[in-house]
Amino acid sequence: MPLLKTGLVGAGVFGGYHAGKIAASNRTEFMGVFDPDMARCKTLADKHDVPAFKSLGDLLKACDAVLVACPAVYHGETVAAALEAGVHVLVEKPLALNAQAADSLAALAEDKNLVLQVGHQERLVLDEMGFFSIDEPVLAIEAVREGPPAPDGRAGDVSVIWDLMIHDLDMVAKLMGRAVSATGEGSIRHSDHIDEARAELSFDGGRSAVVSASRAAAERNRRMKVVYASGEIEIDFLTRAVVNSTKHRIKADVSAELPDPLGAADEAFFASCLGERETPIPGKEAAEAVRLAESIETSALKKIGA
Repeated sequence: MPLLKTGLVGAGVFGGYHAGKIAASNRTEFMGVFDPDMARCKTLADKHDVPAFKSLGDLLKACDAVLVACPAVYHGETVAAALEAGVHVLVEKPLALNAQAADSLAALAEDKNLVLQVGHQERLVLDEMGFFSIDEPVLAIEAVREGPPAPDGRAGDVSVIWDLMIHDLDMVAKLMGRAVSATGEGSIRHSDHIDEARAELSFDGGRSAVVSASRAAAERNRRMKVVYASGEIEIDFLTRAVVNSTKHRIKADVSAELPDPLGAADEAFFASCLGERETPIPGKEAAEAVRLAESIETSALKKIGA
């Protein structure tokens, strides 16, 4: 089987994680790394004995596929360049920073028959737990994702809505469909962007979701409650505790079945590019989380007066 010629854009923390997955896969040939910070780029490239490219264009010419792990503010333009070059793309979340760009990228990938996958790999966790096998409609969701500030200031170029909340917005959209409305409120604590946010989403039939996120909390808190007519499922993702009053079977700890969600998502991307399967996190679906995040941030900034 021919190997997928795969490159990496971004040599930061997550770029390092993805570099390891590319290097370890038996589906890929690691073609090299591009990052405008050439010292950082060369350090990561040398670690895996691959070239450090001086331009994005040169990397794209060498590749069938790229993993994009640069700062979120550059996602849209980087993905567009790769797709225009005929290259498959896996991009870390978010797909883009506005709905119009996200929709355009999804349409471009479809038009060029290219794989566009987004780094919402927590979908794989929910799937393994059994949520996507439940045939009863979700009536409501409450999701909380909190943690202290990143010591290296990572993701400080965007608000907590794009940094952390986007994960839960994607899961809510996957479980509940397209929202009718999404509003938010937030506060700025230690950066130039919103560091704490709360969003309210409305769906048809009176269904709803409340999503909270913080990167200014004293400690980590990661939980979700999903409400059905038959009962509720409450999950603490840190302790893997589940309280389930429904008729549905949910597996609390999937670490044995899914020990490395990031690695599993990357392998799914490689397999999709090689025509072995469909991508589990297509851009056209991830665009809904972008639409929600944009609406929530616009609403929150308006209330703050920013």
